[in-house]
Amino acid sequence: MTMRYRLFGQTGLRVSELLLGTMGFDDPREARRIVDAYADAGGNVLDTASAYGDGENLLGSILERRDRFVLGTKYTLSRDAGDPNAAGNHRKNLVLSLEQSLRRLRTDYLDIYWVHVWDRHTPIEETMRALDDAVRAGKILYAGVSDAPAWIVARANTLAQWRDWTPFAGLQVPYNLLNRDIERELLPMAEAFGMSVAAWAPLAAGVLSGAADAPPGSRRSARVDPEALTPRDRAAAAAVRAVAEELGATPAQVALAWTRSRSAAVLPLVGVSRAEQLTENLGALELALPEDAIGRLEAAVEFQLGFPGDFIAECEPSPFVFGDAATKVDARP
Repeated sequence: MTMRYRLFGQTGLRVSELLLGTMGFDDPREARRIVDAYADAGGNVLDTASAYGDGENLLGSILERRDRFVLGTKYTLSRDAGDPNAAGNHRKNLVLSLEQSLRRLRTDYLDIYWVHVWDRHTPIEETMRALDDAVRAGKILYAGVSDAPAWIVARANTLAQWRDWTPFAGLQVPYNLLNRDIERELLPMAEAFGMSVAAWAPLAAGVLSGAADAPPGSRRSARVDPEALTPRDRAAAAAVRAVAEELGATPAQVALAWTRSRSAAVLPLVGVSRAEQLTENLGALELALPEDAIGRLEAAVEFQLGFPGDFIAECEPSPFVFGDAATKVDARP
């Protein structure tokens, strides 16, 4: 397998086509095995967060060749439940969270600093200016945003363009065959702004990895409660399993390959607790899904764009809406 790289948003930063989430790290020895295996495969992006328990400390304690990695963490979530200013996206929490993360990760800078979730109470202007100040101070190199509405991200990046601030280069959102909500607004917005999309939960918390079919008592089966699966979950898992059997792949590889097939902007963010899981996930990079397989996967799980996406799609080829040239205009490449 040869790892390829993408440019991170509208920057020159090279990031591997599979990102490694470290939320599941709990054993330092196994964590080191995972990071070493990922680096040996050419992976270079490590993702954590201030709220992942002792995750930043653990990652900082085992991370070697720090400058070879694109290291990212997130802030927003509370550092102290009793302090009203120890959470949110305002400048005070950003500054204190950043200093805490730098200490825990044993580094003097972060490659990517992510806003973890939209804070309705903090003006987006304050957040963007505070992030830009951290970039100018050399404490972070690039900024990203996770779990926010498309309109607020678009507004943030438009303000950044107008005011010469650092824009969001990346968007981190959940995306998998069972959860395609980002296709309505977030993914088109990210593509329009040239942002990279880090897709978390690409295996739908194990539902699409074959965990529900694993032998009872196995480590894989412990990840999914079969009794909690909905008919929709089962239909998706069955479709993924069928395609995997046809292609000689694993369900996890098929599920990851599907997310990669949807848009060049999408970079799956995989979270593992064992090196063997990472090895399996890396196999998805060599899997190209045939068009008919993609069609069967998507047909197994109902999804509708809804308004305005479906409505606009119906209008586009209509002479009533766009005149006689409606079907004669070529889209931009």
